[in-house]
Amino acid sequence: MDRREFIAGASTVLLNGGLSSGSASAESKKPDGLITAAYYFGNFHVDPRNEKAHGNGWTEWNLVKAATPRFPGHNQPKVPQWGYADESTPEGFSQKISAARQHGVDALLFDWYWYEDGPFLNGALDNGYLKAANNQDVRFALMWANHNWIDLHPAKLDSPGRMQFHGGISRNAFDAMCQRVVELFQHPSYLKLDGEPYFSIYELFRFVEGIGGVSQAAFALDALRQKARAAGFPGVHINAVTWGVKLLPGEAEVKNLPQLLQQLRIDSTTSYVWIHHAHLSNACTTEYADIRRQYEAYRSQTSTELGCMYFPNVTVGWDATPRTCQTDNFRVGGYPFTSVVVNNSPEAFEEALRSAKQFALSQLPRGKQLITLNSWNEWTEGSYLEPDVEHGSAYLDAVRKVFRSS
Repeated sequence: MDRREFIAGASTVLLNGGLSSGSASAESKKPDGLITAAYYFGNFHVDPRNEKAHGNGWTEWNLVKAATPRFPGHNQPKVPQWGYADESTPEGFSQKISAARQHGVDALLFDWYWYEDGPFLNGALDNGYLKAANNQDVRFALMWANHNWIDLHPAKLDSPGRMQFHGGISRNAFDAMCQRVVELFQHPSYLKLDGEPYFSIYELFRFVEGIGGVSQAAFALDALRQKARAAGFPGVHINAVTWGVKLLPGEAEVKNLPQLLQQLRIDSTTSYVWIHHAHLSNACTTEYADIRRQYEAYRSQTSTELGCMYFPNVTVGWDATPRTCQTDNFRVGGYPFTSVVVNNSPEAFEEALRSAKQFALSQLPRGKQLITLNSWNEWTEGSYLEPDVEHGSAYLDAVRKVFRSS
């Protein structure tokens, strides 16, 4: 994802300021009811907005190919075992679905973009997944990635970057977006929890800001629920990705995040990536074990503190250096010039998966024991399950070992 506004440890509230050949069912097919859902970032196909900004045929594979070691011992570039595939083709996406199903990934949570003037990066879902002949084998859902889109492809050192698209949208744009959302809810492979389609929002504060305040945001979400009920669903399971949460300056309706979640009737929270709840080192590298320790401390108390069900997250790794200008001398600073997570071996990842599995089984009600994974394909942030030439399918194999044996 594009996150120039990345702040390590930004979880603090800032005041004032069916998996078989049949239909994909709402219930997990695992005997223990667990659902594993990997985020999917769809910037690896040609999109007209990107071509306007970066030239004909540009995709984020350009950054993956151009990556270089930024400091001694740095392991770049990463090379995909499946090649630099076009995710917007049914054939290309069918390979991903097959691998996901074989390794115990139950669903893909698409980073789904919709700005004031409409959709962005929708080809991976609309032309890839939805047209793949085997899309009934792995479910999907939307995570509305409503952050500001800043040009950091690549980012210059200490440059603020150019704002391309504002994340906050008006009520009219939101209602137009919801028409498409409810259409997607009706796909037989859409992920549902207790019959309710799962819909996640990346930045609650950006949603509230764009739509004009907390009450207006609550009304808008109620309208989405009403549209879903009119389509035959009992409601919508609305999830919030809680990171970098801010309340609007002068906001009087709510004073803290728990109140905001209650006012908006949010059903659950989760995380996108561990480093949203941890501090990276000021050195070039940070240990995976340290990031895991910090995240799991956050995980242990967040449901109680927020008064809301929390779905655990497991992150593969972190290395955003492919998004940095490769001719700038590298130093640790603001995103994407951040410390690189190291020693995130497949074995260490497997241990983290087992920890998350135990959390979900002990802390979450059956039917809602969902675990989010970062991610299927965040190649330019160094956190991906897709096979590469270094590890092959080892990270996917870890998922299979922990969850397919359930």
